[in-house]
Amino acid sequence: MVLTTDIVPSLLHIILRNGRVMLFLDCITQFQIFCTSTGTECLLLTVMSYDRYLAICHPLSYISIMGARLKHHLVLGSWGLSFAITVIIVFLISGLNFCGENIIDHFFCDFLPIIQLSCSDTRLLQTIDLILTAPVTLLPFMVIIVSYVCISVVIVKIPTVKGRQKAFSTCSSHLMVVSLFYTSLIAIYLGPTSGRSVITLKVLSLMYTVVTPFLNPLIYTLRNQEIKSTVIKLVCSKR
Repeated sequence: MVLTTDIVPSLLHIILRNGRVMLFLDCITQFQIFCTSTGTECLLLTVMSYDRYLAICHPLSYISIMGARLKHHLVLGSWGLSFAITVIIVFLISGLNFCGENIIDHFFCDFLPIIQLSCSDTRLLQTIDLILTAPVTLLPFMVIIVSYVCISVVIVKIPTVKGRQKAFSTCSSHLMVVSLFYTSLIAIYLGPTSGRSVITLKVLSLMYTVVTPFLNPLIYTLRNQEIKSTVIKLVCSKR
């Protein structure tokens, strides 16, 4: 909700008015909210993978380990770490010198479009950005992969097909969201920048800023029987 609220209104304004004029403070605020919410989502997806790992690999210890207090600490820690890292990056960007027309060929204020407008040497800033964002992007992704490797090993050892299907179904929604979110994220920030058009970058950015948040509620409620029955009743009543 935070990510889409930060991006979509600006996107709609750009589409309807064929562009938008923003103050530097507005642009940097949008960037701050965008980075904080994106980093938090990466960390929360990691927390969810750890939750699934405990539930499947250590079911007897799940309740004692994953208590309410730990859940609250993990959520608050995810938001706090993402916000702190983004504040440092925003502070460094604010110290850059900007010149020229300052036109961003994008639908929101992202890191690369902003620093490309700067007249200052941004190589050190880009290195710092890579170091600071690794704990909330690359490291969580590696933790998710390791978690699901362990989960897969345990699921394969389940003797019955029904048991394997039940265990896998608890992870299916999370896997779909991780795949959608990280595929576009890695393609933009870790893929080769040469040979890619601006349109391609915009489409990929649209995937994880608008499409994935839009699909999240649908994906997470696919296994909810109450929601399924409600949707079926609505569809049948219209017929």
